[in-house]
Amino acid sequence: MASRQKNRLLWQVPFLVLLIIGTILIIRQQQSTPYQHCRGTIFGTTYSIAYQHKENLQPEIEACMLAVDSALSMFNEKSIISSVNRNEPTRLNDMFLNVFKLAQQVSADTEGAFDITVGPLVNAWGFGYQNGELPNQHAVDSLRQFIGYQKVQYDGKTIHKDDPRIVLDCSAIAKGYGVDVVARLLRDKGVENYLVEIGGEVATRGISDKRLPWKIGVTKPTDKPMSEQNELQTVLNVTDKCMATSGNYRNFYYKGGRKYAHTIDPKTGYPVQHNILSATVLADQCAVADAYATSFMVMGLEKAKKLLEKHPDLMAYLIYDEKGHNQVWYSPSLKEKMLK
Repeated sequence: MASRQKNRLLWQVPFLVLLIIGTILIIRQQQSTPYQHCRGTIFGTTYSIAYQHKENLQPEIEACMLAVDSALSMFNEKSIISSVNRNEPTRLNDMFLNVFKLAQQVSADTEGAFDITVGPLVNAWGFGYQNGELPNQHAVDSLRQFIGYQKVQYDGKTIHKDDPRIVLDCSAIAKGYGVDVVARLLRDKGVENYLVEIGGEVATRGISDKRLPWKIGVTKPTDKPMSEQNELQTVLNVTDKCMATSGNYRNFYYKGGRKYAHTIDPKTGYPVQHNILSATVLADQCAVADAYATSFMVMGLEKAKKLLEKHPDLMAYLIYDEKGHNQVWYSPSLKEKMLK
């Protein structure tokens, strides 16, 4: 019996040696493979991408982002969404349909807090891809008849609108989806370590070039100019997760002594007056995080917390105002990811 065990161990030794050597070679190869960096502009904002790969993949990365732009950009007159908004016969591709279907799912889940038909109201209040004068009650009521995610359907072939004047605007989800598309490209290329950031929305995998987990800061909400918005509220470990933030402190203006924020409630037609200053959401998909971050800004603190109870797949870090002081609420499962 002892002889058999001895022989078995002798057979196992070469395999263990090969395993150790193979592991060492893999680690050395990973350490010697450089991190590539690319930056630029897309979707009316900036992007910054870092990834560990022996080749520069920027041409393919940019091709992915341009494909998303061609499907979803309101600024691109030749995009699919622009054609749909003009009520032209349009061939819908997978990118457009993936985002449309996800947007409708989130809209139903949030009882309309997220709504890709809200664009005309956003524009009417002086935000978005067009600017205009502040609307009165009559103007708001007139626009609301064209607002509502239930008024748009996909029948398996094309988009149907209850009214041809309804406009789709995927600005609150397109950046996150663009991040997902680039991240998927990198994974398909065998990239194990990357950070993809488009307009503040982020996806990460593996470790950074410092051999440490990816860490992303959450900016402290402030009314100060953009150049002074550098103070961090917290730092999160976002490794192998996606993160998106929506905040009224990022896009607002004062008129007649009143502050107008860019988050519009589709149900009332007016800028939200909730006390949430910013909503950061972590999810497995950046498009999902993007959409729910916007939703929570519309819903307010209490409704956002109740919805999160139904979604263990989501984690949120919410900063809100309490009598002039910033307060924080976060998902219990997020505590282990907080570094500051």
